[in-house]
Amino acid sequence: MASTLCMAGLLLLLAAAVVAAPSVRAANPELQRQDRFVDLPSNERLFVREVRRADDTAATPASAVLLLHGARVPGLASFDLPVPGGSLAADLAAAGHRVYILDLRGYGKSSRPAAMDAPASASSPLMRTADAVADISAAVAAIKGWTGLAQVSLLGWATGGHWLGAYAAAHPQEVRRLVVVNTLYGGSDKHPTLGAGSSLEDPKRPGTLNAAGLGGWRLNTRESLYGAWDSSIPDADKSTGRDPAVANAYGDAALASDETSTTRTPPSFRAPSGAMADAFELAMDRRQWRAANLAMPVLVIRSSRDFWSRPEDATTLAREAPQAELLLVEGATHFVHLDRASAGRTVFLDAVLKFLKD
Repeated sequence: MASTLCMAGLLLLLAAAVVAAPSVRAANPELQRQDRFVDLPSNERLFVREVRRADDTAATPASAVLLLHGARVPGLASFDLPVPGGSLAADLAAAGHRVYILDLRGYGKSSRPAAMDAPASASSPLMRTADAVADISAAVAAIKGWTGLAQVSLLGWATGGHWLGAYAAAHPQEVRRLVVVNTLYGGSDKHPTLGAGSSLEDPKRPGTLNAAGLGGWRLNTRESLYGAWDSSIPDADKSTGRDPAVANAYGDAALASDETSTTRTPPSFRAPSGAMADAFELAMDRRQWRAANLAMPVLVIRSSRDFWSRPEDATTLAREAPQAELLLVEGATHFVHLDRASAGRTVFLDAVLKFLKD
């Protein structure tokens, strides 16, 4: 445990877009994408998209990076939008990494639990942390088989960072480097929207998740994707913080991730509720894994305008992990990898590329 790390001892990079470090990004080489599936013993399967440079023909690449989505929006919508500034996967692949985008069960092109075809009220929250860790384990094993590498680097956004942290803490020997972005962990039992007093709490049993009210899965409309993003950008003109083309592609891809989205009015896509159940517990400071068990280098990133994670989540995780760096991206939102370059994306991307290369 990094007990000797105090706040002054953390590698705290207070990064503002106006003082971005020199870019370590590559030019724009031709990229190749291949969609794969990982078969599970349950007769379900996981969707994984591989993104690599066209000239990356090595049997064993220098690096493989797994990207994991958050609570609602699956992998392709999160990390591989077909517009400039919308594909973190493309940026990492251009720098020479072999990139793998994973959809957990219940998301995107992966198998959905049968309960997601029934009313949400008929099941408890689906895809909790243990389920996510099982899927990550299967995906990492597949990536190691495809690449011949002994270890894989991991990057998770929001709940994706929580899930990857849980996996990495349990299987540190499998992980080369870990990046968590705007992730809940613990350090405070106060949260403005996810913990005590929130809609996730059982009104009859304070401090307890309202599992029945949450249900097994949730519907998400296009408009529901933009509320928190809008409120995180202080300007009336939201295009100052994000490219409208990126925002539109994000909504399009999220709806396209569920073949049933157009059967409802307004169109909406399904997502398992397990991530929200996990978020409630984390918001109450009920940690589900120990950062002290992260034996690999860890980069903890938090946007100054994030609505999901709290400052305490980032500082506590970075203090407890033995080899942690902490990056605060000033002026960026929860969607830092989709924000404009001048609104934090450049700082974020350059830090990630440098960390993965070191």
